[in-house]
Amino acid sequence: MSGPAAEGPVRPKPGVLTEKARRARRKFLRSIPLLAGVMGVSLLGYLPVSQARKLRLRPPGALDEADFLASCIKCGQCLQVCPVNAIRLGDLDEGYGVGVPFIDAREQACDYSCDVAQCILACPTGALTYTKPSFLPVREGAALSMPPLLKAKEDDPEPTLNLKERLGLAKLTRPEACLAVQGKGFSGLVRGEAFRGRVRYIDIDRGKSLPVRDHPYQQEICNLCVSECPIGNAIKLEAFTDANGQRRFKPVVLEQCIGCGVCEMLCPAEPAAIEIEARAVWDAREAGA
Repeated sequence: MSGPAAEGPVRPKPGVLTEKARRARRKFLRSIPLLAGVMGVSLLGYLPVSQARKLRLRPPGALDEADFLASCIKCGQCLQVCPVNAIRLGDLDEGYGVGVPFIDAREQACDYSCDVAQCILACPTGALTYTKPSFLPVREGAALSMPPLLKAKEDDPEPTLNLKERLGLAKLTRPEACLAVQGKGFSGLVRGEAFRGRVRYIDIDRGKSLPVRDHPYQQEICNLCVSECPIGNAIKLEAFTDANGQRRFKPVVLEQCIGCGVCEMLCPAEPAAIEIEARAVWDAREAGA
């Protein structure tokens, strides 16, 4: 047999792309930007999780973390009613829960100058609540043994807060930095003139919070975490003898601590010697540790 048909199929020369291969290559190159965009969006979703090295301190009455994140609609109503602007909304680069309310106690603690936890009243979904529904059990150690006593209202007919669970628990995380442990006092403005935090000073105005920078202190032995705690019987200063036989003092957190963060906010040490551990539960074996 002779002629072109007898010569078999025409094969491309080595290194030369067929039209079909060129179309596939162009299609792949066009898909690269789309693929990069999909990967970028995925990373944006992963970033908050990767940055969440510790739990956020949530506003009063918050459900357990998973339930809280599922219930909160990020409306910001709790933020709007907070009298000390303690509540912030999470940003993308600030950790898990973008747009979800949290409290940075070092910057501004919840001092309960609203008396009733207005953030709970403002929450439309029950993500913040005075009492959990029956199908959401209270974690062991999270419940308070009795209603928190507000120092500012201890002589009033209704001196307690209607809270059943703590936000977290104060812990002396850096005892070596604590001025009381060092046997030192404190004089002057806590955190300096530029600090914007507010707290309720009962001896000045029991009804509202005042700027911390307007309130200088003079203490022979520093006990700001005790004297300014808004909750009765939540923390005390306990004496001890150090290795050199010197009498010293240290803050000891008690079971009535609700984790408001005032002690952390007002601690003169930098970073703070006492901090709030979000969602921490009470364990009598760790008391004073």
